[in-house]
Amino acid sequence: MPLTMNKEVFITCAVTGSGGTQDRSPHVPRSPEQIASSAIDAAKAGAAVVHCHVRDPETGAPARDPALYREVTERIRDAEVDVVLNLTAGMGGDIVFGSTEAPFPVKAIGTDMVGASERMAHVAQCLPEICTLDCGTMNFAEADYVMTNTPGMLRAMGGMMTALGVKPEIEAFDTGHLWFAKHLVAEGVLTSPALVQLCMGVPWGAPNDLNTFMAMVNAVPEEWTWSAFSLGRDQMPFVAASVLAGGNVRVGLEDNLWLGKGQLATNAQLVERAASIIENMGARVVGPEEVRARLGLVKRAPKVMA
Repeated sequence: MPLTMNKEVFITCAVTGSGGTQDRSPHVPRSPEQIASSAIDAAKAGAAVVHCHVRDPETGAPARDPALYREVTERIRDAEVDVVLNLTAGMGGDIVFGSTEAPFPVKAIGTDMVGASERMAHVAQCLPEICTLDCGTMNFAEADYVMTNTPGMLRAMGGMMTALGVKPEIEAFDTGHLWFAKHLVAEGVLTSPALVQLCMGVPWGAPNDLNTFMAMVNAVPEEWTWSAFSLGRDQMPFVAASVLAGGNVRVGLEDNLWLGKGQLATNAQLVERAASIIENMGARVVGPEEVRARLGLVKRAPKVMA
């Protein structure tokens, strides 16, 4: 398949994530105020979309408290800069097994398994334009942690997203995840054209070599919109690779803490670096209104609480 460079590129900034990075850089935001402020700075630097997790404001540990998401949402919506809001729906599907000889009971620390409605509670309250749908189960990075997203769970959550009018961003960590995403569209759980984030180099999903990347790209239906990212030092090379292959880009502290050797980055700096790469390739960085028009998104205020 010949490469067709994307000339109209939107940048997503993944602001904080849920990984254990909160003590590795002072720039990783913890509180709702810090997360929203960092997202707003990223928008001012050129990000059309901000992808947000929340954390315990005191410890920095990953959280899924709807009140924290609501505060982040309200602060971003009240800002003077416009940006498309993308909230994670990935929390609540984590299992950490016991030893190889005694996998059960699972470990209480790190295990967080809840139902579809609870995983979607903050999305139903905050009504972002986009929320993520991790489209498969996989061994995830360290030890015996499994990111768990069963077919039934994905059908339930995907149906809730569609009913709420929130655009799912299908996070595909391997080719099988794209395969199942196509089934969700064929079944009518998700609508077409879909939105996909290709997640490269996350252990133990798709490795971030270019052959695997192009296999992922070529598995995305032509009418769908896609973006891609890789981790750490490969974050910026994948900005160029994504644009060259016809996609959009994601950067941010969820995936990479560094601007250069020995230089810790802010989200705004990572967005600025990505924008420079895109523009130097001869493409244009597009803003949030163009993204909404392209993807059929509607900007809404959070639901009024009774």
